[in-house]
Amino acid sequence: MGRVVMYSSVSVDGFVADENDQPGPLFDWLMSGDVPLDESGALKVSKTSYDYIRPYWDQIGVTVAGRHVFDMTDGWDGKPPAGIDHVVVVTHRPAPEGWDPEAPFHFVDGVEAAVAKAQELAGDRLVEVAAGEVGGQVFAAGLVDEVRMDVVPVVFGSGKRYFGSVDAQHLLTDPDVVIQGNRVLHLRYRVTDATR
Repeated sequence: MGRVVMYSSVSVDGFVADENDQPGPLFDWLMSGDVPLDESGALKVSKTSYDYIRPYWDQIGVTVAGRHVFDMTDGWDGKPPAGIDHVVVVTHRPAPEGWDPEAPFHFVDGVEAAVAKAQELAGDRLVEVAAGEVGGQVFAAGLVDEVRMDVVPVVFGSGKRYFGSVDAQHLLTDPDVVIQGNRVLHLRYRVTDATR
């Protein structure tokens, strides 16, 4: 089974969005360079960020996100973002009325069931879990193998926390990746069995 990675851009003080669910400048780094990150050419990053992010994106088979993110993005119009094969949506509600049943989205109740479904779909590829409330629940359940953060030099002061409402202390290993890009610091932490 593929590894489970919790990932997002995050403010220096640990938020993935402000109080109004707005990311503010958290994704500005995706337009701060001259190397196209995807085929659209809309995202351009530094060469350093490209060399780190592109191989990671290419390994992702499935993204796990909460219903709130799904609703905010209008379900990505039924097409998983960034060329990902499937999206598993953690929700207590059914698919939206009129939703195309052929779209590669799977609506699952509970984080454990969502991760199991995502790993089944991903095979040997990575399962990416969106940081925030659902990501924090997956992390607290001991199902995350790796934490990746793109730390952006902004302080929000309040908002939606990277680890959601996790209320217990968890120790991670020292970061095994620390890469400085334009307007971003890429960090990767492994989650050891001792922290699960």
